[in-house]
Amino acid sequence: MFNFLKGVVGGSGGGQKDLPYNIGDPYPSAWSSWSHFRGTSKDDGSPVSIFSLSGSNPQDGRLAAGRNGVKRLRTVRHPNILSFLYSTEVETVDGSGTKVTIYIVTEPAMPLSEKIKELSLEGTQRDEYYAWGLHQIAKAVSFLNNDCKLVHGNVCLESVVVTQTLDWKLHAFDVLSEYDGTGGTATGPMLPYEWLVGSQYKSVELAKSDWVAIRKSPPWAIDSWGLGCLIYEIFSGMKLGKTEELRNTASIPKSLLPDYQRLLSSTPSRRLNASKLIENSEYFQNKLVDTIHFMEILSLKDSVEKDTFFRKLPNLTEQLPRQIVLKKLFPLLTSALEYGSAAAPALTALLKIGSWLSAEEYTLKVLPTIIKLFASNDRAIRVALLQHIDQYGESLSARVVDEQVYPHVATGFVDTSSILRELTLKSMLIMAPKLSQRNLSGSLLKYLSKLQVDEEPAIRTNTTILLGNIASFLNDGTRKRVLINAFTVRALRDTFSPARGAGVMALCATSSYYDTTEIATRILPNIVVLTIDPDSDVRSKVFQAVDQFMQILKQSNEKSNAGDTAHAGSLGLASMPGNAGLLEWAMSSLTLKGKPSDQAPIAASNSVRPVTTTTAASSETPSMAPVRVSSSSDFADAPAPPSPTSTDGCGEIENGIHEEQYSDKDGWDDIEPLEEPKPSSVLANIQAAQKRPVSQPKPQATSLRSKSTVKAVATKDEDDDLWGSIAVPTPKIASKSLKVKTSGAVEDDDPWAAIAAPPPTTKAKPLSAGRGRGTKAAAPKLGAQRINRTSSSGMQ
Repeated sequence: MFNFLKGVVGGSGGGQKDLPYNIGDPYPSAWSSWSHFRGTSKDDGSPVSIFSLSGSNPQDGRLAAGRNGVKRLRTVRHPNILSFLYSTEVETVDGSGTKVTIYIVTEPAMPLSEKIKELSLEGTQRDEYYAWGLHQIAKAVSFLNNDCKLVHGNVCLESVVVTQTLDWKLHAFDVLSEYDGTGGTATGPMLPYEWLVGSQYKSVELAKSDWVAIRKSPPWAIDSWGLGCLIYEIFSGMKLGKTEELRNTASIPKSLLPDYQRLLSSTPSRRLNASKLIENSEYFQNKLVDTIHFMEILSLKDSVEKDTFFRKLPNLTEQLPRQIVLKKLFPLLTSALEYGSAAAPALTALLKIGSWLSAEEYTLKVLPTIIKLFASNDRAIRVALLQHIDQYGESLSARVVDEQVYPHVATGFVDTSSILRELTLKSMLIMAPKLSQRNLSGSLLKYLSKLQVDEEPAIRTNTTILLGNIASFLNDGTRKRVLINAFTVRALRDTFSPARGAGVMALCATSSYYDTTEIATRILPNIVVLTIDPDSDVRSKVFQAVDQFMQILKQSNEKSNAGDTAHAGSLGLASMPGNAGLLEWAMSSLTLKGKPSDQAPIAASNSVRPVTTTTAASSETPSMAPVRVSSSSDFADAPAPPSPTSTDGCGEIENGIHEEQYSDKDGWDDIEPLEEPKPSSVLANIQAAQKRPVSQPKPQATSLRSKSTVKAVATKDEDDDLWGSIAVPTPKIASKSLKVKTSGAVEDDDPWAAIAAPPPTTKAKPLSAGRGRGTKAAAPKLGAQRINRTSSSGMQ
């Protein structure tokens, strides 16, 4: 035990191994005979403060007062009183006698005088911080005097410490004692250890040891005088030397001066109670005190007050001392968001304050809160997270995005709110590069296949834009299966002209992923027909695209003629218009559609129509009349896209998202086969693409039956794949239909005649047999005619 004490006092040695805390460097100042050390826990390395008091005699009065301080600090708990963690007392014997040391371990704190020097605040910010600190100490003194009927006895600069969150806390309880003024019979000293208090801090009655007057005075009389001493030391910047210096009020703020004078009244009964100081002082009514006080009682505020407060908070933080905002306000804000007491606008303030932190602090303090918020069911919080994802998205690691963030974000793809669906779509620009191939090629593409038939045209357009941007993150097989099908079969046939334009630009931007065969047989036939598009912007993009793809084919031909066949079949022009700056184009388009939606109220309803859709439609198309590529009669001869509103697909997504084979079913499989198409199939696709906008002259009845048959086939394929309903029929489907029906009248120029319904003449015989009309009258049928006449006469 003796070696232990020697090691602890010396800061090293074998004795420290028995103490659960490591003792570090000392602070230059501490109250009375105590020493104040920095320290850390041996268990987890967390910081602590360690106070030590040594005496040469176990019966030393300072040690007795120190034991009183340990007991009081352990039992008195208050937010503005230093938190007790651990205490011990050890003895050691040396050549001169026995030495006793008391240790107190508390939460980490440093002396107020040292913290004031470190912060170096000036002007209004200094006054606001001092006001906040005095407000906290006044609450602690009020708690002791009014609630506990205790007298601290030595409130001064040295009895106040500052925590890591810049809170002021009261300690040094060696003199603390019960107030026994109501007894009337006590005659001895009420404060047994008042001799530890410096004479400059003693009130008039305490300096005279007039215990009769002290017992007749209110419980707060002695500590109110101490508060006055503390105020003087704070604003004068120097330690109080003698009592007469308290009359120098030049450094005291004018708004605090009346209360300062009442605290130092020569008459104990007229001194200001600490509780009244908190309630009435004009000095404590400032932005910093009000802001922190609001955050501390946030759970008691209603939703309107919270919303108003958090909308003003980002601008307010610019006016407050930055160190206080980072160390005091920021922890309160993160805690409020994590536990759900803060409104969605608080996220804006959190990200703004977080931008002042270093990269390491941002990762440790901001990102964990954001990751937790993604699991929130509050739609307003989810919208706020997606709106600001550009501010923190790059700081999220790929593993966190793929495993913790994306599963929660993906629920927004099927949300009833179109604003949330659109914001979820935009967020994939940042998240997609960090997703695994399982989530990217499987889950995400499945959701995007649904969004390409969304009821909102802006969402359909943005889906095409997103696919063009994330194409580089897809593997080769997925790109071959998805890109051309998504851009041609869906985007180029969309009735919304910006969606068609986006499809053309996306094809140009991803031209490096297509070989010459795909360009000649699948891309050019689909975009050439849009050269007569009703929208001039679409036409201009189409002509640029045709020039780009023709240039690719020309270069391929030149290389083939030169003998370089290694790369002739796969050639892209990264420098062609439409490739460069696609990300910028996509971001500008998404931002245009996202800004108006930020103002839409989404938390109050389950389904909100976005402002962005109407805005985008009106701004991107001069007239909404000619947005359709083909007339209704044209679609009788070509497969019409299904109504976007009829495609929900939520069950299909949820049921298939976690299956092992899910990555092979992304919503585009059945449009075009993955293997190279047969020549006859390619020719059929080209002819269908070329004939789609042209009306085919044919009998009306046959056209209607053909259209009805197409709808029936589309409905069946819809259950198996989202894209089957609009895909051009392959020879496989046509041959199957021909085997079922062998009709002699099949038009060579109609791709749908092979699966058309049979003519009505095939059912003439059953109708004749059922009714008896058109045949000779027979005896058994006369009765039937008589019944008909009776029925007719009866109805008359």
